[in-house]
Amino acid sequence: MAPLPKRKIAHARQGERRAHMKIEAEAVMNCPQCNSPKLPHHACTNCGTYNGREVIEIKAPKKKTS
Repeated sequence: MAPLPKRKIAHARQGERRAHMKIEAEAVMNCPQCNSPKLPHHACTNCGTYNGREVIEIKAPKKKTS
């Protein structure tokens, strides 16, 4: 059987240990071509450009007929 702690760990100590475990928002930058938000080092999902050139062909969305 593994050793067990002799005393209860206080919430303050538990918080000190978990201080680095926090949720952070993803880093987002603006696309230089279309100014829409995109992840750094990824192709833009709106216009399909990366590093000043088009790498993904973006098709226009289909219009609904009703």
